[in-house]
Amino acid sequence: MNNSKMETMSMWKVEKVNKNIRKTMSPLSCGVKRFLDVTGSLLGLLVLSPVFLLIYVLIRMESRGKVIFRQERVGYRGKLFTLYKFRSMREDSEADGKPVLCQENDQRLTRTGRFLRSHHLDELPQLWNVLKGDMSFVGPRPERKFFVDQIKAINPDYELLYQLRPGLFSQATLYNGYTDTMEKMLIRLRMDLEYLENRTLGLDLKIIFLTVYSILSGKKF
Repeated sequence: MNNSKMETMSMWKVEKVNKNIRKTMSPLSCGVKRFLDVTGSLLGLLVLSPVFLLIYVLIRMESRGKVIFRQERVGYRGKLFTLYKFRSMREDSEADGKPVLCQENDQRLTRTGRFLRSHHLDELPQLWNVLKGDMSFVGPRPERKFFVDQIKAINPDYELLYQLRPGLFSQATLYNGYTDTMEKMLIRLRMDLEYLENRTLGLDLKIIFLTVYSILSGKKF
């Protein structure tokens, strides 16, 4: 690891946030947020069912194997849950069992998977996670324990995020994009902590609107 990366990690390690995070969302607001999650995910699953079917056919036409990819992620209160995605990579993408982040122009991506990932369509099955209560429409993106442990070794404040359900949409993804390096993971953590400290229903709606607009306008992030 080069010196610049070490300096960046050291900076993140000493940066702390207030452990007594103020509760910016009242119990009523939290209840409304959950109601909107359930209602929105149900509507999304119904309205987008033709899209689900089309993606299913495209994946099966290109390669054999499971269409829905399942992976354990760290979620609310630090508990593990199963996250669902449309499979975008070859089934042997992690044949040795060691977690590997997806890189730009990753050769493990299938042609259909590359399109799905670039337009965030591979995330659609997570509407089921939102409906179940594993996730919310807005919150920090969930990460695998393998990488969570690496992040916490540099900045233990990651555990503050356990107060929130992971999100389908996130402020950090909107402005920081996919995280394919530890440096970007630490930037994402800082932005997620900012969201934790300042979250409101209004901010959630803004994040959803800007994310959907960005996807529909073809913005890559």
